[in-house]
Amino acid sequence: MQNNVVKLEKKDLLFGIATTILWGCNFVVIDVGLKQLDPFLLTFLRFFFCAFPAIFFIKKPQEISFKILFAYGSLFACGLWWVVNFAMYQGLSAGLSSLFLQFSAFFTLFLGFVLFKENINKIQISGIILALIGLIMLISHVYLQGKSSTLMGILLVLLAALSWETCNSIVKKNKSVNMVAFIVWSSFCSLPALFILTIAVKGTQPFFDLPQMMNSKAWFSVLFQAYITTILGYMIWNNLMKKYPVSQVAPLSLFVPISGIIASYLLLGERMDSLKVISVIVVILGLAVFINANHLLAKFKA
Repeated sequence: MQNNVVKLEKKDLLFGIATTILWGCNFVVIDVGLKQLDPFLLTFLRFFFCAFPAIFFIKKPQEISFKILFAYGSLFACGLWWVVNFAMYQGLSAGLSSLFLQFSAFFTLFLGFVLFKENINKIQISGIILALIGLIMLISHVYLQGKSSTLMGILLVLLAALSWETCNSIVKKNKSVNMVAFIVWSSFCSLPALFILTIAVKGTQPFFDLPQMMNSKAWFSVLFQAYITTILGYMIWNNLMKKYPVSQVAPLSLFVPISGIIASYLLLGERMDSLKVISVIVVILGLAVFINANHLLAKFKA
């Protein structure tokens, strides 16, 4: 029996792969920025340039209220990317950051089960268990090495993954016709929270010191994250999500940790011992099984 599966067109498949590879490499770009700026300023500037000057030319999406834009923007900017930036600032590598952020897929299933009573199949459970085994192996390895900052970084990125899934839930419930407008205006609405967060912890001094910190590497990191990673990347990805079933698009996200780890190795000289490599492979296999669970289940039933 054949299943009527909507497959990605070659052009869309290439765009999807390119976007996820870009997102993986973005963690290296973040690392470059964090060597010039602290995580507060790096996050604030990223979303400032996501909003400006585009907000003067792009109208607010009429179907989305300011309440939703403020909620999504604040959670996306502070709960997701500020937390990731801070985790990397504390010492978590770019490669591992890109890997553990993908645990948002598990939170998707968990929230769906708790809030909407959605079913969980045995293959999904197998993928979760496999990924958790890899996670426990890696955490144990890091703990035995006495790298408390790396351990804290892993926990922070897992928190960011939960925030990402909450952001995805907001998007699902409040779909925007124009995703670029949604990104631009939610970025604008995130700025008050980021500004208050920075002032509360750092005071006003970082903003006065900013002109001295903005060298070519800092500008590259900020503008790349704003225009390439966020606006262009999420525009492509959300359009794919609207055009195709989630089951066809979601597996492409596996390229994020793979490209992130490879880019970290090639560009940052990140080295991993054999036990860490095995742990990462186990996590990626678990993610692969989980994300492709419905496809695998259909194969078994065919």
